[in-house]
Amino acid sequence: MDSKDKFFIGKGLSSTREVALNIRGRLVSLKSPGVMGVLNLTPDSFYDGNPTRDMDRILSKTGQMLEQGATMIDIGAHSTRPGAHPISEDEELQRLCLPVQTIRETWPEAILSVDTYRSGIARKMVQDHGVDMINDISGGDMDSLMFETARDLQVPYIFMHMQGTPLDMQQDPVYGEVVRDVVNNLSEKLNRLNELGVNDAIADPGFGFGKTPDHNYTLRSRLDAFLMLGVPVLVGLSRKSMVYKFRGYGPGEPLNGSTALHVVAV
Repeated sequence: MDSKDKFFIGKGLSSTREVALNIRGRLVSLKSPGVMGVLNLTPDSFYDGNPTRDMDRILSKTGQMLEQGATMIDIGAHSTRPGAHPISEDEELQRLCLPVQTIRETWPEAILSVDTYRSGIARKMVQDHGVDMINDISGGDMDSLMFETARDLQVPYIFMHMQGTPLDMQQDPVYGEVVRDVVNNLSEKLNRLNELGVNDAIADPGFGFGKTPDHNYTLRSRLDAFLMLGVPVLVGLSRKSMVYKFRGYGPGEPLNGSTALHVVAV
């Protein structure tokens, strides 16, 4: 794939059981790593800077990712790049509804994830538009109803670690010890999700979200620590500044660096 993508790593170090996600009543195995293709519906993508808003482009890009082997497609309409200002819930819904509905009608069996931190949007996308998963960059921190919503909907829920918000997350992020702090934060959230009855939770260390390049590379070198959570781990490294910053490239160029980091992560 030559677009942004993420990888699922499914098996914990201390477990010999196969990890699978319940997608509309069918089990999707993560015995082997899966690829999450990313579809941006924002006008300010940090990757290509261009909105994917035309329906022909949306369908073409989605079809290309599925043909190239994407396990699932993550659809987002709210920019979360560093410094991004929030948009209204109505605007986010306007960007999402028609594309998601059209993709679902075109590929009925495709696994679709919605990238949102808003519980109301997550609920509408799942109930009204057939979305299969929720991908929450704030891990419940930006909407206090999100955990309960994931429980009520009973769909896989990705909870990511982020220090701060997209608007301020890269303003001098500080940790005591980044791996310990992120693992502890995700572990606390996982305990709450388990207590609520969320059956399919996926942890995301949140590369690039409230972390310096040094933090990111330390997390990358210690991914084994996250497998001890006992849930699938989502790794999103593609075309982020940690890949190209030291080489003087822009985000549209470092495909080989993204690929290499993902291979090492797997």
